[in-house]
Order: sequence, then structure tokens, then C-alpha cells
Amino acid sequence: MTPFGARLRSLRQERGLTLADLAGKLQVSAAYLSALEHGHRGAPRSGLVQHVCAIFGLIWDEADELGRLARLSHPRVNVNTAGLSPEQTALANRLAQTIHRLSPETVAALHSVLDAESAANRRKSIANRLEENTARDNQVTKP
Repeated sequence: MTPFGARLRSLRQERGLTLADLAGKLQVSAAYLSALEHGHRGAPRSGLVQHVCAIFGLIWDEADELGRLARLSHPRVNVNTAGLSPEQTALANRLAQTIHRLSPETVAALHSVLDAESAANRRKSIANRLEENTARDNQVTKP
């Protein structure tokens, strides 16, 4: 099951909808919806995600979260390590070979590491843009 599929099933069950009910509202087949929930279909298109949000009345943070889950829901992931370091390639291969044996705690810890790295990269990017803007502003104000 993918993150999007798990959330979609949860939303559907919380609202007391059957697969057929929700499929009718989304104008897709119940078989497609079942495959989407179980991770047997690729990540849904943004139009379907928006339609799901509209049906369930999801706005702002909830809608953003559902979109984020959809982007993380490719059931068959290919990782191109061409041009990466040997360490990065080894990590990708080790993860591919062992992911099915990782405990939920280990998976959560890996998510935390990646989240921290993403946050650090965002902070660096913001700092670099501020620095560039400041330098540009200083050049403009010089006589």
C-alpha cells in the first residue's frame, strides 16, 4: 500500500463510503480505486487528487498533505545513481535490497534523517537568496 492509498482508504472509511460509492463520485472504476488504494497503480494525477480533496472537503494543510502523499506514492521506484558517489550508489543498492526487512522504527528514523536534511537544504537556499538579494540591493544603491 502506498502513503496516498492508505490515506485515501482512511478518508473513505471515515466517511462510511464504499469503493463503489467513491469511485462513482470520482468517475473512475471501483477496480481502479481498489488498485490505487493497494498500491497496484502508479501515483495519481493531480486532477484526481484535487477531486478527492473536493469530495472530502479537504482544504489548506489537509489538501497539501494529500498532494504530498500522492507525490510519494510511486509503487515502483527506480533510482538512477549515474554520476553519484560510490557511497551514494552503495546506499541506494543497500536500501533496495533491505527495505522490506526494515522495522517501522528504522523507517521512521530514516524519514527523520531525510526530513532534517531537506530542512537544512531549504534554510541554506533561503540564506543564499537573501545574500544574493542583499548584494544586488547594495550594487543598485551605490552612486
